[in-house]
Amino acid sequence: MFGVSTHLFLGDRLDRDHLVDIAAHGFDAVEVFAVRAHFDYYDRRAAIALAEWLDDTRLALHSFHAPIAAEFANGQWRDTYTLAAADEARRKRAVAEAAAVLAVAAVIRYKVLVLHAGVPEPYGVDADNHMPSLVRSLEELSPIAAGAGVRLAVEVIPNAISTPSALVELLESDIDVQGLGICLDVGHARLMGDVVDAIETCSGHVATTHLHDNRGRSDDHLVPGQGVVDWDAAMVAFQKVGYDGAWIFELAVAAERRPILERAVKARGHFESLLRIGDEMLGSDG
Repeated sequence: MFGVSTHLFLGDRLDRDHLVDIAAHGFDAVEVFAVRAHFDYYDRRAAIALAEWLDDTRLALHSFHAPIAAEFANGQWRDTYTLAAADEARRKRAVAEAAAVLAVAAVIRYKVLVLHAGVPEPYGVDADNHMPSLVRSLEELSPIAAGAGVRLAVEVIPNAISTPSALVELLESDIDVQGLGICLDVGHARLMGDVVDAIETCSGHVATTHLHDNRGRSDDHLVPGQGVVDWDAAMVAFQKVGYDGAWIFELAVAAERRPILERAVKARGHFESLLRIGDEMLGSDG
């Protein structure tokens, strides 16, 4: 299943036309990026409207991205949230925002809530990325997610507590949260090192993906194929570790979206070809 994150449309209030554009380009699913000016996750009416749009467009709601800031304006995040805040009041606020997004599942079902563990470098400081605080936050969110039927997935992002190895250690040693997984963000993994190594490190824990590219220096969120990621190697690695979940394009905010979606269609076609070849190769090996 290939989908698109509404991150592409963050500058606007989410509406039916955005989902129509995604569906018209042949995608199957959507991830909604939770920023209140984009989608007000506290407003039950917004959730009901989203359910109607999804039904109209026959798109599946695969996931939500938990809020990472109170506001996105003029290309900048303002008043950031972090589940790993050393400051207890700030940590609790981030938990409350994520819990509000989990409550949307009472109106419209979805599978995964993607979470940031802290703030990406170079924007975060040590007090933003405090592992004991992250553990408390995940332990508090876990029963809420279980009650909502949603799986929590912590995203690979460029900071010390969100590297592939740090997240695997968290899942395997530091915390006992049923069903907790990893969102393997390929673009972020490339900024931190080797993508194939990241996929292999996270083997068995990948709950969902973010697909985007970059030029190796900054978090550009380009369409795959426009940057330096070796996508052929990445897709083979995903298949080798047995990943068979959703493939979510998380592309940069843009005023002109259709050319970007058209390029994403071409990237998806290439990925589908790679996956077919990989299936044949793995099948012949068996």
